[in-house]
Amino acid sequence: MRILFLTTAIALLPFAGMAATITGSVPDGWTYVGNAGSGTPDGVVTAAPTASGNYTYISTFNAPSGGGTLPAVGGSSTDGSTLTTSVFSAAAGDALKFYFNFVTSDGAGFADYAWVQLLNITGGSDFLMFTARTTPDGNTVPGFGMPDIGAGVTLNPGTVSVTPGGPEWSALGDNSGSCYDFGCGFTGWVESSFTITEAADYQLQFGVSNWSDTAFATGLAIAGATIAGTPIDPNEPSVIPLPAAGWMLLAGLGGLGMIRRRRETV
Repeated sequence: MRILFLTTAIALLPFAGMAATITGSVPDGWTYVGNAGSGTPDGVVTAAPTASGNYTYISTFNAPSGGGTLPAVGGSSTDGSTLTTSVFSAAAGDALKFYFNFVTSDGAGFADYAWVQLLNITGGSDFLMFTARTTPDGNTVPGFGMPDIGAGVTLNPGTVSVTPGGPEWSALGDNSGSCYDFGCGFTGWVESSFTITEAADYQLQFGVSNWSDTAFATGLAIAGATIAGTPIDPNEPSVIPLPAAGWMLLAGLGGLGMIRRRRETV
């Protein structure tokens, strides 16, 4: 049995920031198993780089046994959660993008993991977009000891490292602010992009899984999922780029000026 090492801050304020996440509040049409919800900027999970700044998350905290396991891994996976988007259609050449922030309070030989698959529901092959897990050398994607990810995925930043320490985030529940051994921390927001190679109907599926035991939670925040620039999350507004909006405003003001001048000369 491992001993919980809590930071002073979390010991004094065990429920600080808990209102920042809402369990069970996922985008319309998305489904989940385990612990999933939505959140606002909270602890180490800052505002997402999207129009709203909000995000969806999954966590191993209070998650069911067998949830979140990546089929290709199995082994010592224990409990976890999965989140699956609604179905979206894509053509070959369409850009698929989303942001993620991997947050874990577990480390050493018990390091938990996260993953994302692109599910081809038309009948083609599924595609492993990334895995995340802390590693001895600091690189987190692809995850240490995880299967290879599919070719063609681009991450920004290209090397994903973990800011070490006991991460504070309410989606980790009682483990917020705690850390087991080395490897705990968070990645910050990372952009993942991929060009669709086959026209089909798809879903994105996210997962987080505990490893070897069920202690010390791990979570994944997700935001800004788009296909060909269109949000997959129906709650995320599309944004007109500021320069275009500015030109439209100027054009409108200019038109009003022209009308006024014409009236004055009549």
